[in-house]
Amino acid sequence: MQALYAQLLVGLINGSFYALLSLGLAVIFGMLNIINFAHGALYMMGAFVAYFLLNLAGLNYWWALIVAPVVVGIFGMILERTMLQWLTGLDHLYGLLLTFGIALIVQGVFQNYFGSSGLPYAIPDQLKGGVNLGFMFLPIYRGWVVVFSLVVCLATWYLIEKTQLGAYLRAATENPTLVRAFGINVPRMITLTYGLGVGLAALAGVLSAPINQVRPLMGADLIIVVFAVVVIGGMGSIMGSIITGFALGVIEGLTKYFYPEASNTVVFVLMVLVLLVKPTGLTGRAA
Repeated sequence: MQALYAQLLVGLINGSFYALLSLGLAVIFGMLNIINFAHGALYMMGAFVAYFLLNLAGLNYWWALIVAPVVVGIFGMILERTMLQWLTGLDHLYGLLLTFGIALIVQGVFQNYFGSSGLPYAIPDQLKGGVNLGFMFLPIYRGWVVVFSLVVCLATWYLIEKTQLGAYLRAATENPTLVRAFGINVPRMITLTYGLGVGLAALAGVLSAPINQVRPLMGADLIIVVFAVVVIGGMGSIMGSIITGFALGVIEGLTKYFYPEASNTVVFVLMVLVLLVKPTGLTGRAA
């Protein structure tokens, strides 16, 4: 049973990263209609920014949780202003190809300077150790990752779905001309939305750094699975991405315990089954 609980914990941790990354993808696709294949590379950049802050600027993990998403978010906004904005109204394929090219460039630059091996990033002192729950030993940092990711996901959902700012964002994507008539700067809102989406990816990178180390290809290992999560939950569905991310992490963990050979494919098998039954995803709506 301890092995089962351990795999469930691993699944929850992976689900936390899936949820944060797929949430950022859902925000970008739902608000901007861009399939952001550079998401994995920006997740990796978040981890590297945390590494640089610690080793070059002396800023610890807690500062990295704030600074890294802001830095990567600004980088994302520059990308949106200089490249992605010209794809408005074009087929999704153009955005996919452009962001895929950006991902290859970013990963290539980091791999050229840092190689393929991982760079260590220490767990903060306040989160070291663990708690004996009786049925299992829970590392404090891993528990923190699950709880913090869930809070961030729910806060983002509330911002998008329940606030006036979120209403402006949704309206700007559906009828930008009408929103401009109310004096709202639509291009600026779109840029900030893209920055929010990639900032969530960078935040996931910071959370992942102490667990998975900092590696140039860490995003490439996750991005395909995260896209599967987004498709299962429904492209552009905020809550669908959150629920599906955590659920698929747990399912993956259970599969590793009961049938390890299928653990790397179970997500894609579920994606095929969901698309056969409901092509728009579990919570997606038809266009």
